Amino acid sequence: MILSCGDALIDFVPAKLADGRDVLRPVVGGSCLNVAVGLARLGAPTGFVGGISTDLFGTMVAAHAEGSDVDLRYATRSADQTTLAFVRHVGGEAQYAFYDAETAARKWTFRPGSIPFADIDAIHVGSTTLIHEQGARETRAMMAATQGAVTISFDPNCRPNLVTDKAAYVAGMDEFAARADLIKMSDVDFDYLHGHDDYAARAAALLARGTGLVVITRGPKGALGWHAQAGAVEVAVPKVNVVDTIGAGDTFQAGMLFALRKLGRIGREALRGLSEAELRKVLAFAGACAAVTCTREGADPPRWSEMAATWDRLG
Repeated sequence: MILSCGDALIDFVPAKLADGRDVLRPVVGGSCLNVAVGLARLGAPTGFVGGISTDLFGTMVAAHAEGSDVDLRYATRSADQTTLAFVRHVGGEAQYAFYDAETAARKWTFRPGSIPFADIDAIHVGSTTLIHEQGARETRAMMAATQGAVTISFDPNCRPNLVTDKAAYVAGMDEFAARADLIKMSDVDFDYLHGHDDYAARAAALLARGTGLVVITRGPKGALGWHAQAGAVEVAVPKVNVVDTIGAGDTFQAGMLFALRKLGRIGREALRGLSEAELRKVLAFAGACAAVTCTREGADPPRWSEMAATWDRLG
């Protein structure tokens, strides 16, 4: 099983009524929940770890997750409110205003002994849960409890408007990156965290200190990947009619983890043996999954029935 640990929330996304009036439509989201949904829809046994409210919106979150076959046995349900995010699109990018004080997602705590790590192949972490000290602390505790036996996947998925101390935040993200086996971030996140540093130089430094795979996504420009054995790889993404980019990066993450698992490369040691051909297939498949999500409103990852032919075509 693969676990995704972090945020689950409601996005209020822009929409229009038939009479032309602007409205906001509630859609289940949260980067880490999106990753879990994306994985489960592709057919990987997947669980979600984090806080989910029992309020109206939390009920929507749970129903959405379970409707996509995400296992919620490791989630913590509480009466605390659901995180709400209001979305607008600027220059093709989604921007967010978060309402996240004293919420179920923010107040999640790791319960030692609650997760049978011997049955877990990988854990994905990242996004808004790591911005606040409690979420970062509890996530570090969970990672430590794996005792190095589980692959750690990390995507910072930065939200600058929630960051109050950038230097501390960047240091925290560097710490998580140092513990991760697989790091994926967008070019926008990279620029926020590292300025105009060279992608390849940063990737080489991460690989040198033990990371198995580093990936940078660049929207329509495709993705770059670096691996100690497979080398540097660049793949294009399909050209599609973009309706919405919400959840595209999360879908890429889910597609990547799914592909690694399907190839038998999800384990920490197996990941280090990845070949160049396998890396190309992993990134190309992930990009194809993300492209499908971009053709739909909200975070709506594809199912295996939509992607099986692509997997076969990639060889």
